[in-house]
Amino acid sequence: MAGHNNSLNMDPALVKYANMYVNRHKYFRWTPRTAWLTFAYVVAIPSVFGYMAYTTDGKWDFRGKRRGDTIAEF
Repeated sequence: MAGHNNSLNMDPALVKYANMYVNRHKYFRWTPRTAWLTFAYVVAIPSVFGYMAYTTDGKWDFRGKRRGDTIAEF
């Protein structure tokens, strides 16, 4: 009959990876590399995108244009 759920052995490498993934917070350490990556992804990249969005806000209008009309509004 079907239903033998534990008939196959788990791959030890996958079990080790799954345990490491679940317990990753226990093994995390602040190093210069992790500090730099955290700064880059939390502060630097969003601030660059925010600055670009702020400086280009309202400069282009794509709505209601016809062929040959310019999209620049400044």
